[in-house]
Amino acid sequence: MTFPNRFNPYDFNDFLDWRNKVDFYADDPFIQKVVKYYVGDNWQEVDREAREISQKASFRWNKMAETIAQPEKRPYMMHYDGHLNRIDRIVRPYETEVMEKEIFSEALFSPKTSPWIKLIKMYLIYQNGEACIACPITCTEGMVAILERYAETPEVKSILQHCQEGIDGEFAIGAQYISEIQGGSDIPANLLEAVNEDGEWKLYGTKFFCSATHADYSMVTAKPRGSDKVALFVVPSWLPGNKEKEIRNGYTIDRIKWKMGTSELTTGELTFNGAVAYQVGPLDRGVANVVGIVLSYSRLTVGLSAAAFMTRAVREATQYVKFREAFGLKIGSFPLVMGQLQDIQKAARRSTAGAFKLYRSVIEQGGLGKASRDGQTIKEKQEAFNIRELIMLQKITASYDSTDVIRTAMSLFGGHGVMEDFSVLPRLYRDSAVNELWEGPRNVLLMQIHRDLQKASVWYKPEEFVKNILAGGDVERVDKLAAEMAEIVAYPNLLQADDETIQMSMRWDKFCHDLTHAYQDLALAEVEKG
Repeated sequence: MTFPNRFNPYDFNDFLDWRNKVDFYADDPFIQKVVKYYVGDNWQEVDREAREISQKASFRWNKMAETIAQPEKRPYMMHYDGHLNRIDRIVRPYETEVMEKEIFSEALFSPKTSPWIKLIKMYLIYQNGEACIACPITCTEGMVAILERYAETPEVKSILQHCQEGIDGEFAIGAQYISEIQGGSDIPANLLEAVNEDGEWKLYGTKFFCSATHADYSMVTAKPRGSDKVALFVVPSWLPGNKEKEIRNGYTIDRIKWKMGTSELTTGELTFNGAVAYQVGPLDRGVANVVGIVLSYSRLTVGLSAAAFMTRAVREATQYVKFREAFGLKIGSFPLVMGQLQDIQKAARRSTAGAFKLYRSVIEQGGLGKASRDGQTIKEKQEAFNIRELIMLQKITASYDSTDVIRTAMSLFGGHGVMEDFSVLPRLYRDSAVNELWEGPRNVLLMQIHRDLQKASVWYKPEEFVKNILAGGDVERVDKLAAEMAEIVAYPNLLQADDETIQMSMRWDKFCHDLTHAYQDLALAEVEKG
């Protein structure tokens, strides 16, 4: 029984005190188990590095991410200076620039940084959401991977060094400009033109979705004049000596898009009018190199960041229901709330375990795009295929689960769950929704996976693929999924506009979720068993 009290003494201080002191790594025994299990003999070194960077991600960078998320802090364009010179300056908060410099100074992409240390650092950084950091990190990772393979000229070697080791203490940031107005994921339909003018490549045309527009360099797809093949180029944002003068390299940033999420990160529309570009790889291998290396790293990171988003959301919701009372009881004592927490915790943990298990396979292969096709055994060919398909499966499943998990977590906060200044959850939710679409929306990847499996079926049976990626899992579950996979892949194609194909397509959608969850559940069981 309560009586009126005009001086309501209620406050959130106990919850806020916990939230302000929580350490993303040190206070999370589960991720410590994941590291110890999947990293192997060097886990103590990775653990030590994780504890060190977590002190920054959990506190200093966390506060910076909160600050720059405020609407009045969002970046904007300044197209001209006071003397009518076209500069296309992206005006960003001071906190963004400081945080970005500190994070990229971690030298994540240096050969001296082990891939496991890079991975755990990225996972902890991503718990703060996009924050104008997540996209630039993964774009730079993909750029470094492709340049390591194809850096042959002095200009491209210098760009690679700038990204990996920095120049005069400044580490470069990469971006990737692939999408055009006629079709984001339809790379072969690109129309941007590359012209060889006196031995120098220059680009002409437009790109429609260009994130991380503040980057120092970008990977850009274009078709050489007279060719229907897509080539890949690396483009400096400024030519040497021009960054300080704010003279961009033959392109304009026409506008910044107004997005639902990742609002701290600028996404622009660009017009190229003679931008100097450097060829990366064979001119007829642009699509293969973009999809197989650049976009694959981005898709891999979407799965990792989704796991990080979910981990943060579940942690805060779990603590809040222990603190909050309703109807005389802690809301965490209600069976429905307990069941919801169990569900979202499982989703977060299996996504995290699955991301680390898949990354271990990438590391064992030597990185994406590193496996030579010459002299490959059938087993090596199958393992490379497994990684390619699992990256797409994880991307569509983890990003979808992330939005569901964060929405449930927000509901446990009641009305406070949607208050932008009450918790990080609304921002993570918006960022998560964007992640579902970046680097290939769901339907595009579902169709690609189906085509890949059909094409490979002459040397790799679909049911064999399932049994290989789920080796060690529950036999009954594996056999059931293998049989269903074989049946769906045997269906001629998923492009016929009839009821049967519609039903098969929807079945395929659900099946891919079930298959990915089985892979993640296996990873989680491995971690818990130790």
